[in-house]
Amino acid sequence: MALAKNTVFLFCYILCITLTNFGLNFRPVFAQTPVFACDVSSNPGLKNFSFCDVSLDVKTRVDDLVNRLTLQEKIGFVVNSAKGVSSLGIPNYEWWSEALHGVSYTGPGVKFTSLVPGATSFPQVLLTGATFNESLFELIGKVVSTEARAMYNVGLAGLTFWSPNINIFRDPRWGRGQETPGEDPVLSSKYGAAYVRGLQQRDDGDKDRLKVAACCKHYTAYDLDNWKGNLRYNFNAVVTQQDLDDTFQPPFKSCVLDGNVASVMCSYNQVNGKPTCADYDLLAGVIRGQWKLNGYIVTDCDSLKEIFYSQHYTKTPEETAALAIKSGLDLNCGSFLTNHTQAAIDRGLLNETDINKAISNNFATLMRLGFFDGDPRKQLYGNLGPKDVCTPANQELARDVAREGIVLLKNTEGSLPLSPTAIKSLAVIGPNANVTKTMLGNYEGTPCKYTTPLQGLTASVATVYQSGCNDISCATAQVDEAKKVAAAADAVANVSKGPVILVIMSGGGMDVQFAKDDPKITSILWVGFPGEAGGAAIADVIFGYYNPSGRLPMTWYPQSYVDKVPMTNMNMRPDPATGYPGRTYRFYTGPTIFSFGDGLSYSQFNHHLVQAPNLVSVPLDEGHVCRSSKCNSIDAVEETCNNIAFDIHLRVKNVGKMAGSDTVLLFSSPPRVHNAPQKHLLGFQKLHLTPMAEGLVRFNVDVCKHLSLVDEHGNRKVALGLHVLHVGSLKHSFNVRI
Repeated sequence: MALAKNTVFLFCYILCITLTNFGLNFRPVFAQTPVFACDVSSNPGLKNFSFCDVSLDVKTRVDDLVNRLTLQEKIGFVVNSAKGVSSLGIPNYEWWSEALHGVSYTGPGVKFTSLVPGATSFPQVLLTGATFNESLFELIGKVVSTEARAMYNVGLAGLTFWSPNINIFRDPRWGRGQETPGEDPVLSSKYGAAYVRGLQQRDDGDKDRLKVAACCKHYTAYDLDNWKGNLRYNFNAVVTQQDLDDTFQPPFKSCVLDGNVASVMCSYNQVNGKPTCADYDLLAGVIRGQWKLNGYIVTDCDSLKEIFYSQHYTKTPEETAALAIKSGLDLNCGSFLTNHTQAAIDRGLLNETDINKAISNNFATLMRLGFFDGDPRKQLYGNLGPKDVCTPANQELARDVAREGIVLLKNTEGSLPLSPTAIKSLAVIGPNANVTKTMLGNYEGTPCKYTTPLQGLTASVATVYQSGCNDISCATAQVDEAKKVAAAADAVANVSKGPVILVIMSGGGMDVQFAKDDPKITSILWVGFPGEAGGAAIADVIFGYYNPSGRLPMTWYPQSYVDKVPMTNMNMRPDPATGYPGRTYRFYTGPTIFSFGDGLSYSQFNHHLVQAPNLVSVPLDEGHVCRSSKCNSIDAVEETCNNIAFDIHLRVKNVGKMAGSDTVLLFSSPPRVHNAPQKHLLGFQKLHLTPMAEGLVRFNVDVCKHLSLVDEHGNRKVALGLHVLHVGSLKHSFNVRI
């Protein structure tokens, strides 16, 4: 399908600053045994302990265990490197393992050795978010938890994984935005709950037990690491109640209520002057009180130390320890509680009952994981081992996820896909064209193997390669060398003799208006950090073996945005009085380079609305104040909202020449009350269609769940008046009234 025989590829990159450059954690080792308690086969006397009796309920077992421990032993179980009690048959346990997009070596709980040299490394989460595929989110989690269990069985991983990261990607300068599903709370909520289900749900359907334990982080309003001297360790995020409840909190709420996550991690920062890890309202009040968390609350690592030494929030370390535990904290990543809990009790700031409550939540999680059930190799997942890590099916799934997430942002007619039989020379230029580890993003593990972009392209056509720069900072551009290898296709876009395909490998958006406007740059692809099989996935899309269906999960702003918007301003909504433009597609009022949801296909999909209401009536009691007075909105409370829903049916037809998937995003624009979003995502679905085939997409819209908004005081409301539904260019208006 390509018109040109000489094509230039530019592989560009936006530098995403992360906190730590984690190195390879690899050592030769012989087979090991997993860490577990209640090994009655080696110590028959343990049968006499109720906490080792698998026939009893979790609470009974936990109470029995707690009652057998001394105070010092109890304190040993409120930190991540938990100290075992040999007299009770309990070994040391490391709580900190990571599995953001595959089993990771970031935490001390995971080790890669000659026994298991690598694990499947899926695309970084931002690119997975771009798939808008909820079933895929869960499937990835299921594969990751299987590999995690396999590694646990040979002593190379724990059972508690501090993933996913569901913070909102609020500002394009946040380097860790790559770890998140994007800027939208609905997408982040659906991703978080689905990934958690994939990690945690067991194949036997037992909902009271866990395959592995997930952890949703970092709670809450956390997305600043280091900006102009403002550090994550002491940053005070000043957040309105409205923004907190309609932007920052929904993913965590969904993680707990819809995903039944086993843990939530509180963040370093303060929210409105209070450290999140020592805020009773946020921890005991919301997570455990309102949302009924069945699990444990853990700090980000050394958060308690930062509360005392960096934030100076308390006068003594003991006060910090007491405040955190009394606020609902159960586990400290770090040694702060090891060092200061006893002193807090001695001073009367804490009592043993407070410690009992914390460790009971921790032990209950381990009970649900089977940690106290004896040898895990005799349990449900006991047959898993090294053979179940990096399987061909798992590696192929990593490739599938990458190509489903890749976003085609520009495509001049006749540019992509390229035909491998028509291409005579392919010049591949750029420092990211032949990278390996860069493709993984951060919080990575050792992958099964790598396929670089250059390797992926070379598998289909002959290529010539020149990095163009020594590294991604590109202090000195090697233009002459690039020209030589490009031969007839000049490396400079405005004098190139063939089309230029710009491939952007990055953990966020950037200002590429120049490329969008330049007719010589015929196509632009955003490939995120595409994981171990990224190069193969990129080639699949470029040569048309796969029809792209990814959509941007974040706004791409012009450079002027970051020049004038302080990263410390947490307000989501614009302020016309100051010229502040707001944040994310829901509120931002300024120009964009590319918008949330943008993405092209090699096919064209037509949409036709088959079913949608023109009027939605909300029943109210006769004495309701809104029957006698004019109301702009009504409370979205249970008695009002029961069974108020409607269906949207959309017929989709593939009128192109290639089979492909249409990513259907359903948005709504509510009436302009309560500083409502200009539009917000209601839901998304994917539909695969062959050429000229059509299918039906159905959305069920719950009025109070999907159409509601949060008012200035944090109350959820349903706006009365005209609502507009959007799917692509198609719009439909309907009224909500009493």
